[in-house]
Amino acid sequence: MEQPPAPEAPMSPIEALRRICFLLERGRESSYRVDAFRKASDAITLITDDELTERVKAGTLKQIKGIGDSSAAIIGQAARGEMPTYLAETEKKHGGPLTTDGAELYAALRGDLHSHSNWSDGGSPIEEMVLAAVQLGQEWMALTDHSPRLKIANGLSRERLADQLRRVEAINASVGDSFTLLKGIEVDINLDGSLDQDEDMLAQLDVVTASIHSKLRQPAFEMTPRMLAAVRHPRTNVLAHCTGRLVTGGRGTRPPSAFDAEKVFAACLENDVAVEINSRPERQDPPDELIVLARDLGCLFTIDSDAHAPGQLDMKSLGCARAEQHGIWAERIVTTWPVDDVLAWAGR
Repeated sequence: MEQPPAPEAPMSPIEALRRICFLLERGRESSYRVDAFRKASDAITLITDDELTERVKAGTLKQIKGIGDSSAAIIGQAARGEMPTYLAETEKKHGGPLTTDGAELYAALRGDLHSHSNWSDGGSPIEEMVLAAVQLGQEWMALTDHSPRLKIANGLSRERLADQLRRVEAINASVGDSFTLLKGIEVDINLDGSLDQDEDMLAQLDVVTASIHSKLRQPAFEMTPRMLAAVRHPRTNVLAHCTGRLVTGGRGTRPPSAFDAEKVFAACLENDVAVEINSRPERQDPPDELIVLARDLGCLFTIDSDAHAPGQLDMKSLGCARAEQHGIWAERIVTTWPVDDVLAWAGR
């Protein structure tokens, strides 16, 4: 993978708006501003190039629904072949590396086993997520929207998941051999350790990432068997953000769940399930001591973005920094593997 490319002028107005959205998401800026610029981008796709040129000349861009002062200035400057001032300022603020650590490991990454679209609680269409992944130099990515139980995140029913799988097939047919979008899910681990999707639907997926979102404060004697059952399920490939903790961010903080990590990670090793290093800065999950425990037991890892927007795909650099800090090297990280090796490991 590569760091996001620096913009080059001239850029089209749509390219400039997309780049701004990417940078704002990457910098965890307000989603309100991102949404405004995406609406502006959508608005100008509905008019011809000639009309756009005429409106720029006449100063009537703001007559188009969805275009305000800031987006009109960006569109106008880009249409005239200039570097938009807003883009230059945003590039200066958010365009640099998220971290200088883990660069070699970050360069070795090929894919991502945890990402979301607006089919569940993500903010962008699947196609926009794919385009951002390609521009970052990824070779593959798993689309892992939520399962039905997580209603607050608009989890996918079996019918909606079936629709999404058809969309993934169409996207793969359109992008060719240079990129592969894997059929996946972030499936909720139920209280009894079962997975929150029908077995026949799980069988149609390339990869299953399992995680807990409910009853996170269960006592360890209940949480441990719950997690063990999920890890031992034959369809589970990845154990995601295993403690559920939050260490910073707008949702506040949350302590890690209590469970017997040695037993759970030993089960991961026995069942060829990878332990996710979740790259989101508000999670930093697993904690350092659990990364070390999983490392010493011999577990495989994934370094995933858990991206809910295109700009967040680049957060994997933060996970790489943590992996490097604890001596987790590329050969043990599934997301550095070619896609055919990933599919073989996942049993597909």
